[in-house]
Amino acid sequence: MLAPMLHCPECAFANAEGAKYCQKCGAFLGEPGEDDRESTASYRIDDASGELVPVDIDDMLEEEGALLVIRGGGGRAGESFALSQDRLTMGRGPESNIFLDDVTVSRDHALLVRRGEQWFLDDLGSLNGTYVNRRRIETQQLDDGDELQVGKYKLTFLSR
Repeated sequence: MLAPMLHCPECAFANAEGAKYCQKCGAFLGEPGEDDRESTASYRIDDASGELVPVDIDDMLEEEGALLVIRGGGGRAGESFALSQDRLTMGRGPESNIFLDDVTVSRDHALLVRRGEQWFLDDLGSLNGTYVNRRRIETQQLDDGDELQVGKYKLTFLSR
């Protein structure tokens, strides 16, 4: 007889019964409201040294007004990106402002753009699509706490 499997609510991977976290994507497998994990530390990668630099989210929000934090995908959970320019490209191309190196991400996947006081996410014709709060979008105004998905990367949009 086969051992019972527990399917991940995020990626549907079949995990062994009793597992707390998905072996594939790291999502919490417990009951809703049961997630008692501590929050992930946030960091950025220093341009000069390539070292991880701890980031205080509240301070960064105060300075920049908005940022993205990777929550899942690619082993980069906690990495943050200050939205310090009015236009930021997201994609697999090394020239992207937010470089997401995975085959599930198009070279020129999406664009974050400030229009007036609001931030918008525009899909740039990506093959796998761009999602906000699990809905595929062409363009979407972003609100604090929105979940973005670009390829296998899940990001959280934060604004003050």
